[in-house]
Amino acid sequence: MKSEFLLDPGLIFLNHGSFGACPKSVMQVYQEWQLRLEANPVEFLGRRSAALLLEARTVLASFLGAHPDDLAFMPNATTAFNVVARSLPLQAGDEVLSTDHEYGACENAWEFATGRVGARLVRTVIPLPFRSAEFIERIWSQVTPRTRIISVSHITSTTALIFPVAELCRRARAAGILTLVDGAHAPGQIAVDLEQLGADFYVGNCHKWMCAPKGSGFLYVRREHHEIVHAPVISWGYSGAVTGYAEFTAFIGKTLLEQRMQWQGTRDLAAYLSVPAAIAFLASHDWDRERLRCHERALDLSLRIGQLVGLERLCGPGDFGQMVAVPVPPLEPRALQKRLFEDYRIEVPITVHGDQMFVRVSVQSYNTEPELAALETALAAIYSVEPRALGATASR
Repeated sequence: MKSEFLLDPGLIFLNHGSFGACPKSVMQVYQEWQLRLEANPVEFLGRRSAALLLEARTVLASFLGAHPDDLAFMPNATTAFNVVARSLPLQAGDEVLSTDHEYGACENAWEFATGRVGARLVRTVIPLPFRSAEFIERIWSQVTPRTRIISVSHITSTTALIFPVAELCRRARAAGILTLVDGAHAPGQIAVDLEQLGADFYVGNCHKWMCAPKGSGFLYVRREHHEIVHAPVISWGYSGAVTGYAEFTAFIGKTLLEQRMQWQGTRDLAAYLSVPAAIAFLASHDWDRERLRCHERALDLSLRIGQLVGLERLCGPGDFGQMVAVPVPPLEPRALQKRLFEDYRIEVPITVHGDQMFVRVSVQSYNTEPELAALETALAAIYSVEPRALGATASR
């Protein structure tokens, strides 16, 4: 699989989770779309883009278990998250309920949205080691009559934990509380069925674990909430007509969500239009099997490093996917990351939650066993411990 990607062959890339990596074949499709756009920008953007985007969105909707009318392409999950956070009609005294494991940029969005109206962001402490069975009750213990929305990650960024969001969404819906799920790391890494999951709003990336080009993400909005959300850029769709440019029908959109979200000024649509090629790439390589294989390798590596440094893992095998946060003894995080990169050519993030530090390893289909062993060897040298025999399978 390594030959399918464009990664530097001299680099041990264990950080697919941050920005993803795009296969060569998908990148070729992406560049072809860019060339088609430049052949006649007016025809492509002004008259054809709506049909092309609908076609791509329909493929994405099938992959995500959603209806295409409930999806809008976004450049990334953070942008989509901001659409929801800044659209909700919060009032003074309202509460947004979240956790202490959320992505910092999304926390910033909530701090801005709540701060400008006098609402409040409430962070539920989810202790480590993580126990999935306790998650719902810990969240629910913080629900009050002022709780308007529960906002949680599907897979957390810093700690790589899979939260049981489906059950949380069901309970919130029964209580009349909205839900927003940050799925930046989920699609492609784990199976996602949005209609079954039941969130009111779900945001995700296609450029991470779905292996699409950078700048491709999505916003999902349940049908009854389309009227709530507003685009970050107000453009032609809000007026329902393109005054003076009648031929530019692609600017308008047919559904309310399309009208508000689809056209936000001139931009390169190639990343969105390449999403079907990324989904086809996954299908052609039996991605369900690949995900399981990568998870097993991530589990084995986490056990090996745990034995190496003498620390327990922070969750059970079913609480993470292809990305795992492996506890390591505390050092200066940036110094450790720099040393791994400069001395060992290993690209892997060092994350911190509370007083705990982790090497957050992403195991993707292109990663080899020698690459995973190289991280184990590097950590053994840095922490001055003896690595056990490499290549053996740890007990589960």
